[in-house]
Amino acid sequence: MKQYLKETQLLNFNHAIIQRLIKNKKWIQLSDIERVQSIYNFVRDEIKFGYNSSDQLTATTILTDGIGQCNTKATLLMALLRGVNIPNRIHGFTIDKTLQKGAISGLWYTLSPKNILHSWVEVYVNNTWYFLEGVILDKQYLQQLKKKNKDCTTSFCGFGVFTEDLNNPAVDWYLNNTYIQNLGINNDFGLFNSPDDFYKQHRQKMGPMKRFFYRNFIRHSLNITVNKIRNNYTV
Repeated sequence: MKQYLKETQLLNFNHAIIQRLIKNKKWIQLSDIERVQSIYNFVRDEIKFGYNSSDQLTATTILTDGIGQCNTKATLLMALLRGVNIPNRIHGFTIDKTLQKGAISGLWYTLSPKNILHSWVEVYVNNTWYFLEGVILDKQYLQQLKKKNKDCTTSFCGFGVFTEDLNNPAVDWYLNNTYIQNLGINNDFGLFNSPDDFYKQHRQKMGPMKRFFYRNFIRHSLNITVNKIRNNYTV
């Protein structure tokens, strides 16, 4: 299990900011199951769903940003879990961009890549690997989506979600797998020991111009839309 507990450049859990958080939350005093549950809930709900400048950010940068999407939340979740001696690894995929429709719209949606780089964390506890994809969307954002689509009785795709049941998605963890976007997966890259290893082989396919516009303009527009949904404003 040593390979699943290592610190890396992105999983910089020995940094003072993360060590202080672990101490303040008293996670080390909890059982392994309680540690996973508490850290999972922290990353899901206290790190709001939002779009960072890049996937390849350190855990401390994501924590300071206070927002994250699938890949960046995965990095922070892994770092915090490794910081309290819980083994974990990352599973890489791509997802179809249709599940982002609504959060992304208009010209930005047209220009966005069809296949979006995606990942989830797999955590080892009680001699079992569990998949933690449901960490992506904070509950406040998800609750507002439910309200806006309360008549939905079938699978739901859009606004960062692709699930069979929007009213009862599997996003709460207690010795189970959690999911919120898994139905959109269209390519499986397999398992990696760390996000550093994953990004050495796979990166979001965007040219320099698109990457520049995403980092400096598009993601800010996306975050405005997400915040409007979260705060129950008209999008």
